[in-house]
Amino acid sequence: MHAGRILVAKVGLDGHDRGIKVVARILRDAGYEVIYTGLFQTPETVAAAAVDEDVDAIGLSMLSGAHLTLAPLVVEAIRARGADIPVIVGGIVPDSDLDELAAAGVTTVLRPGATAEEIVESVGRALSAAQPSQVTGSTP
Repeated sequence: MHAGRILVAKVGLDGHDRGIKVVARILRDAGYEVIYTGLFQTPETVAAAAVDEDVDAIGLSMLSGAHLTLAPLVVEAIRARGADIPVIVGGIVPDSDLDELAAAGVTTVLRPGATAEEIVESVGRALSAAQPSQVTGSTP
């Protein structure tokens, strides 16, 4: 039995994947089934994989600065497929962008400095119920 199915993805041209691999391992060790789609995904491929794999949440690693463009596109692509899957963004996100991400449908933002416990707790909250947007980690 697993805690849930989580799809983790790198959307866009960001090629830095060490952090998302660490997060995938943290979630796996916490009992989640983790599906990693790899680098250079489009919002459409992430949404299609999430729906096809019947995941409980999506984690997006965003280090390129394109979070205000790409995260909302992922949410839109998920909704276009008739799904309602929580989207968690991890990466470098300034305070000034948090409200816009929340308005676009991003459930949680995890920033640099988030501990393994905070990551697992944030995913658990996202899966347990519709929660207000959460921010964890250091301010960039």
